[in-house]
Amino acid sequence: MTNKYSYLAILLFFIVGSAIAQKKFIPFNSSKIQYEGRIEYKDSSSVLNWSGSSISINFKGSEISAILKDADTSNYYNVILDNKVISKIQLETKKRTYLLANGLSNKQHKLQLFKRTEWGKGQTYFYGFETNEKAKICPKTKSKKRKIEFYGDSISCGYAIEDNSSHDSGTGHFENNYLTYAALTARHFNAQYSNISTSGIGIMTSWFPTIASDIYDVTDPHNKNLKWDFNQYTPDIVVINLFQNDSWIVKIPNNEQFKNRFGTQAPTEDFIILAYVNFVKSIRQKYPKASIICALGSMDITKEGSKWPSYVEKAVSILNDTKIYTHFFNYKNTPGHPRVDEQKQMAESLIAFVNQNIKW
Repeated sequence: MTNKYSYLAILLFFIVGSAIAQKKFIPFNSSKIQYEGRIEYKDSSSVLNWSGSSISINFKGSEISAILKDADTSNYYNVILDNKVISKIQLETKKRTYLLANGLSNKQHKLQLFKRTEWGKGQTYFYGFETNEKAKICPKTKSKKRKIEFYGDSISCGYAIEDNSSHDSGTGHFENNYLTYAALTARHFNAQYSNISTSGIGIMTSWFPTIASDIYDVTDPHNKNLKWDFNQYTPDIVVINLFQNDSWIVKIPNNEQFKNRFGTQAPTEDFIILAYVNFVKSIRQKYPKASIICALGSMDITKEGSKWPSYVEKAVSILNDTKIYTHFFNYKNTPGHPRVDEQKQMAESLIAFVNQNIKW
């Protein structure tokens, strides 16, 4: 009887060992893995913070998994197989393997993990992909020639974009950067995509102490001392869509951030214009040759009678730069943040503007 159980134990050991051996691990720093967005690299993983950051791999095999760990449980990712979104995954705070796709045909596939949610939902640690032992890892796709970068607030993040109720919920479940005007525009032009946006942020003031100039130049917005190397990514086009939050807070003198930034008096027009000028100058300093589009909308900042478009126009006039443009999205005239269809309309507007005004 003892020999029988010993035999079974040995057999089980070899079966388990064989199953483990059938897995192929592709580490996060493999030359076959392709990233988009501002990515931080540590010794054992890459770290994703910003909306729209993505990880891609090309392979021939029947399945693909990813080994991930999250700092929170509020982050969601789109799983994109052969350029089609096939699922959405919510990450956990423990390191684990997520099966992304299986039962695949024996041909080359492209798998992309796309971060739907913004940095405020927490960091994601990516350790690598895993597939079956016989799978072939193919060279990464040739880099896209065009590059575009966005600086924005909740509109550019995709806040509440999939919330079809009247609640305008800020939970990660309803946020989907993949369907924002920013991501749609980048895909339309087959451009590399970087999105440096934060819900609630402004140029002069935000709903919290941090403003855009505090984090526009960082790799990890949780660590303002970790600066981004702008030589790693030089966009052809930069889109700035900020001021929406400023336009609200300057009307609320009892707001804590109003008091912190302005004291008891709302900023003058000259102050507002100069703040915008200085922020655009900081972007221009990093990207001397880029076309910069100063955008607004599509919430009430572009509503009829709003003075904010004129502030931006005056700032651009002061800058006197032939490669700095203005583009204002039509006021959507509905409650809350732009939903999927409204973001699509914004993308169509921006795409038409780029086609008409910028050669790249």
